[in-house]
Amino acid sequence: MEVINTLGRRKKSVARVYMQNGTGSVTVNGRDFKEYFPTMPLQYRVHQPFMLTETEGKYDVKVNVRGGGITGQIEAVRLGISRALITIDPEWKKQLKDEGLITRDPRMVERKKYGQPKARKQFQFSKR
Repeated sequence: MEVINTLGRRKKSVARVYMQNGTGSVTVNGRDFKEYFPTMPLQYRVHQPFMLTETEGKYDVKVNVRGGGITGQIEAVRLGISRALITIDPEWKKQLKDEGLITRDPRMVERKKYGQPKARKQFQFSKR
């Protein structure tokens, strides 16, 4: 099997995922993913697509991720892994879709408007 290249995005984060047959190692930006994402809930999100498709330990994953914060990055990585698994076997699409793993979250930060200190916050109003 050749290397499968997919993309995942969330807010300002962009993750490029490269997946191939292997022993199940996951590296993010040249480091082990357990070092890059230190807490258990974040590590669970990396394993979630593999657990749903019962493919843990079958594929090596290399990820380049940049931009945004840690939550946006982990969601981008999860989307990229899910898309790569669908490329391998399209029958896994229903399982991943039912869990909401292949939906790109469209929510972005609202822009700041002029005449206001932030996007929605307004300066104090004085009637008199």
